Amino acid sequence: MSNSDRVDSQKAPEPVGLYPHARRVGNLLFLSGVGPRERGSKKIPGVELDAQGNIVSYDIETQTHSVFRNVRYILEEAGSSWDRLVDVTVYLTDMKKDFPTYNRLWAEYFKDVPTPPCRTTLGITALPTPIAIELKCLATIGD
Repeated sequence: MSNSDRVDSQKAPEPVGLYPHARRVGNLLFLSGVGPRERGSKKIPGVELDAQGNIVSYDIETQTHSVFRNVRYILEEAGSSWDRLVDVTVYLTDMKKDFPTYNRLWAEYFKDVPTPPCRTTLGITALPTPIAIELKCLATIGD
């Protein structure tokens, strides 16, 4: 790999715009925003949409598991891993309702990581696709 490489996962959902899943710069891996969509389909785990594509209902727990799985896919395909995450920015569309569930799942996923990543959680009004959560991550890679 060169000093600045594009990473395109074969398992994570396709980006919704002109950007890579991640970029490696030196020993750092910068991930683009990662949501819960599934690769190769318009299916969003834990989301029920109406005929116009508006969210009718959603399950933040299902979406969070899916987002974490997609982040893992990108990390592993780039040569990094879950325990090498350094910083995570979390975007939630309903902070009041979803933060307690998200926070509980975070604790479960990182309970065996000696030094969990730093985290910032933001409540926002909307995301580019009909999802309730997105993660922006920074990890280390290599030695």
